[in-house]
Amino acid sequence: MRLFLLTALTMCAFAANSILNRLAIDSGASDPAGFAVVRVLSGVVVLTCLVYLRAGHLPLLNRRRVAGAGSLSLYMIGFSIAYLTLDAGLGALILFGVVQITMFAVTSVIGNAPSGRQVAGAVIAVAGLSYVLWPTDAVQVDPVGAALMGVAGIGWAIYSLVGRSEPDALAGTAANFVVALPVTALALLTTGGDWHMTASGYLLAALAGGVTSGLGYALWYRVLPQLAATTAAVVQLSVPIIAIVGGVVFLGEVASLRLILGAALVLGGIALAVLRLKPRLGV
Repeated sequence: MRLFLLTALTMCAFAANSILNRLAIDSGASDPAGFAVVRVLSGVVVLTCLVYLRAGHLPLLNRRRVAGAGSLSLYMIGFSIAYLTLDAGLGALILFGVVQITMFAVTSVIGNAPSGRQVAGAVIAVAGLSYVLWPTDAVQVDPVGAALMGVAGIGWAIYSLVGRSEPDALAGTAANFVVALPVTALALLTTGGDWHMTASGYLLAALAGGVTSGLGYALWYRVLPQLAATTAAVVQLSVPIIAIVGGVVFLGEVASLRLILGAALVLGGIALAVLRLKPRLGV
């Protein structure tokens, strides 16, 4: 139950991060590149302070940083630039679809192939997510944006897989953010256009970086060693649904029948993939 609650809290943090992003960018309070840079910087400040307050140290000179910080930078850069040209729902669908494929493929290669039930559950959940997120109007997919979102999905999948072997979740996450900051900032500021941030934009980005990203990612690294890689992949499909429900509750958006049916499919697919069915005892 404790693991379930921590995992659910992590997914809510990821969804809250998405809501904060939408609030800042859709309102014009921030541009995508500026939001991402301030977000990573805020994560660095909060996580580094927490590490040193507990008398710890940042493991910067560590081979894990190559994969951890590198994949985090890949995710941040691809995600931020892709959303300049992609529909939000379609972008999320590409992102989480690629995360599923990558994590399932890697676990299969290393000898932990997913079961038929896990694959079926993932397929059902992805179908439900597609039903909810697929744009209702004519879709014109920008190939560069789609490719960048695919790269972001690969980056996040690697980041999640690497986290399974991180011995210190908080220090490892902080070190990843510190190393990723200059790479992410340089890439985004040279490709993201003019810097545009209002006071509310800075506040939302700082909240997203310090709390829902920084602490959320540290919590993710905390629970990952206790989750099977396939489970970690499938449960993340709940994030867009939680974000949409959060939009209904906090942003006054409408809960449509399409959302309700799609959410039921996603949650049902996750349950099929994650829950272990106890065999009945014979009479």
